[in-house]
Formats: sequence, C-alpha cells, structure tokens
Amino acid sequence: MRMNAIEARHLAKQFKIMAAARRHDTLRDQLADSLKSWLRRPDASRAGHETFWALKDISFEIKEGETVGIIGRNGAGKSTLLKILSRITEPTSGQATIRGRVGSLLEVGTGFHPELSGRENLYLSGAILGMSRAEMERKFDAIVAFAEIEQFIDTPVKHYSSGMYVRLAFAVAAHLDPDILLIDEVLSVGDLAFQTKCIEHTKRLQASNSTVLFVSHNMFSIKSMCRRVIYLSGGLVRYDGPSEDGIALYEEENRLETLPWAVNQVGADLDQLALRITATEIMDEQGRPCHVFDHGQRMRIRLSFEARGEVKDANFGVSVFRSDNVACCHFNTAMDQFPVPDLSGTGSIEVLTPPLKLVAELYVVNVIVRNTTRGDLLTAQVGPSFHVRHEQLNTHFGVFHEAAEWSWGD
Repeated sequence: MRMNAIEARHLAKQFKIMAAARRHDTLRDQLADSLKSWLRRPDASRAGHETFWALKDISFEIKEGETVGIIGRNGAGKSTLLKILSRITEPTSGQATIRGRVGSLLEVGTGFHPELSGRENLYLSGAILGMSRAEMERKFDAIVAFAEIEQFIDTPVKHYSSGMYVRLAFAVAAHLDPDILLIDEVLSVGDLAFQTKCIEHTKRLQASNSTVLFVSHNMFSIKSMCRRVIYLSGGLVRYDGPSEDGIALYEEENRLETLPWAVNQVGADLDQLALRITATEIMDEQGRPCHVFDHGQRMRIRLSFEARGEVKDANFGVSVFRSDNVACCHFNTAMDQFPVPDLSGTGSIEVLTPPLKLVAELYVVNVIVRNTTRGDLLTAQVGPSFHVRHEQLNTHFGVFHEAAEWSWGD
C-alpha cells in the first residue's frame, strides 16, 4: 500500500492587506514589516489594513507517485498552497506533512541572489534544496546543459531574462531527483520548446515514482499530465477527483465570467453590464455542436446577449487564445464591416470563421464587445474551449500553418 507523500490538514492562510498589498509572507517580508511597525506610530499600526483569507480549511492527501493538478482562477489560493507545502511561508492554522525530498519551481528567481553568477547560484540553490557539494559537482554539467545557458553561466543573474531564470531554476530543481516536485505557473514564462522539455522531464520523474503537484491554467497540460485535480475556488477545495470531471466543472463555472484584465473597467457583476453575453456556442459549419475541429475546418460561433436599455454602436468581437495564452486571431463586426443596429432586450449574432489553419492544440474563445464610436468596453467574457486536430502540425510549427507557393530560382 502506498504511503501519503503529502497530507494537508485544515490549512488556512490569512494575509493583512496594507495600503501597499503584499503578495506573500516570506521571512524577508516579515523582517521588513517588523521594522516598519517599529518605526510607525502606535495608532497608525492599527489603521488602514484589512485581512484576507487566501486559504480556508484546506484538507487533502496525495499518495506517493501521484501527479495532481491544482487548478482555479487567479486569486484562488493555488500559489499560496504551494508556498506552504515548500516551506516558503507558514500557514495561519492547520498543518502540512511532507514525506520526502522536495524540489520546487515557484516564483521566477526564488532562491537566487541577483549579484551572484549563475554558477554561484546553482551551488546556492542546490544547498537550499538539500544537495551536498559533492552531489552538486557531480550533476553540475548536466544541470547547465539542461538549462541551455552555458555561455551565461558566469554572468550575474540580475542580467538574466525571466526565461533564463526559469531554465536555471527548473534544471536545478529537477536534477535534485526529488521525491516531491512542486511546479507553479512559472513554467509559462519559458519558451514553448523548453516547456515541452520540462514536461518530458517531469514525466520521467513520474515514471520513477516521484510525486508531482502541478499548478497551471493550461488545461491541455493538466489533462496530459494529471489523472487527478484539486480545484480551488475562493480559498476552498471546490473539487478533488478525476481530471476530466474537475476540468469540466472548472470550465463550466468560469465560462462567461468577466476576463480578469477587464474587471477594473466593467466590474465583475455581469448583471450590472449594459450588455452581457448570456451564452456562447461553438458549432461546425452546419450548425452542429462541435468542440474538436480538423485543421482547415470552419467554425461557427453563436453569441446570445442581453442588453439593459438601449445599446448603440456595439462592436462584437471574438478572440481565440491558445492554451498557453498566445493570442491567435480575432474577428469583430467593425473590421468585417458588418452593420450592428441599436440593441435592446435579448438577441443573438453568429460568426462563421474562415478555415481554421491553427496548429493542433487546445484553444479558448473570449468575447469582447466595445462601443464602436468611443471605444468603451461593454463586456469582456470568458468563452468555451475547443481543440484543433492534426497528425503532424503542432506548436513547434508556430501558431498556424498554410501552404506557401514555392519556385526554383534562375
């Protein structure tokens, strides 16, 4: 019988939100806050702060050798959970029990000193993660080769790009030969080829019975790596079980929500919008529901809407994003010179795309409606996802592929 590699018992984490909000409580943050509190007037220390529960009574068990995806919207508590499990921050209440050697890839540059070179930071990070110097020296060449930054290894990491940070951090964490590997969304910073390389290495760790916790918004990666997901919402466990059902629940509950970047402009309450999308349907060219398209197939999208009062000069747009958040294409009524009358009450509008020449991957449709004259945002909402299918064309070919015309030179 497999033992539990991770046990979380009633974990909760509370943050104090000051005038300038902190992202997390590390030792450095706590020391800085202590100094500020000492310098601050006694009455000022109690003014102007609120409390926020990032996690509330989280409990679960993860067996040795399991790979579990942690999913949820921004602010759901995913990263806070991984920081507690990796001992970067302490829970406000509850307990986390970890059995085994832990490697973690969290924020870009975690454990790196900006003034030290890549070489020096490798030894520093290795020591922090529990490697002996002899082990580090034995694995040094393999780590550097995996990170693909040989020519910059003696350069101070303050001059590294975020992608180079990630390469070095993942290389050292993975070559720790961890019993438990914690991976945050930080992998999305790296280029696609390196992401693929990291996922392949993680699968090799899985084969050697390592336990993996994987935080990502990329449901394609979650589906390919994880048989189980834990879905966090508002700091609580909303679902814990098979990946397919958990991802379906996550996508269904978050469909038609306001896109995060638009909340400050239109608010999160859809009932208060002058115009809101009430349904987004993806269909094939003949109007049949469809969520898997062959490369080159056309897609029909039907948007149902509700207008509060009269809405003039609406410009309906649909944007297609790849699962790694790469913007792929956009269609809107103004650019396509499709006239939109004044709107009131309920209605629907359809767009038939040109042949989809996107490479094989998972995509998401987002809906954006603006005022054509003023450019004001009326709504920006999350839509459904779909797959494009092709035996050869994948993301190594870029975003799309269409045959070119070739000829011999003179």
